[in-house]
Amino acid sequence: MLSGAEIARGTSGALKILQGDPTGPSHFDNSLEACLRSFRLMAVVAPLYGFYLLIYYNTVAVAAEEWEIAAIEAMRYVVDWLLFPVIFHEIARRRGWMDRYPRYISALNWINLPALVVAIVGLIVARLVPSIAVIVDLALHGLSFYWFLVTARVMLGVTWPLAVMLLAINWVPSLFLSLIVARLLGVGPMVGG
Repeated sequence: MLSGAEIARGTSGALKILQGDPTGPSHFDNSLEACLRSFRLMAVVAPLYGFYLLIYYNTVAVAAEEWEIAAIEAMRYVVDWLLFPVIFHEIARRRGWMDRYPRYISALNWINLPALVVAIVGLIVARLVPSIAVIVDLALHGLSFYWFLVTARVMLGVTWPLAVMLLAINWVPSLFLSLIVARLLGVGPMVGG
């Protein structure tokens, strides 16, 4: 498991990247071992993600039963977490970025922890004040996209257009996965609530 010091260091690095602090990348080792170790964060983030889903599924109508939701969301969690690193591995190999791959993927993994905390707060705010739910959702997506773009720029040294292309490669499969999950579970707007 990850130590408290590792969690603090990784989270601090993710936040520093967001803030444009040039010391942010130094929080992530550029080794295969560190990269693989960053995937342990999946276990740390999973309970937070479960809490997020509890709040979310109380705001929508769902045709599926609880066990179906749990099984499908667990599969989505794993696939969504691993999809971009697998796709990006081939991109990095072809572009000559393998020397930057471990640090970049580690940083993206560590971003998940603070980003999910922000998403939970945003979901709670949207639930408490429904009149601003759309604004909160747009702000959360904007923050997520910006964080990804800045991380690509800082960790890979790419231009903004290339960072946007990587964002699309990351986001589009996740969007399709979300649409498939919503369809499988019969997710719809809450009626009368």
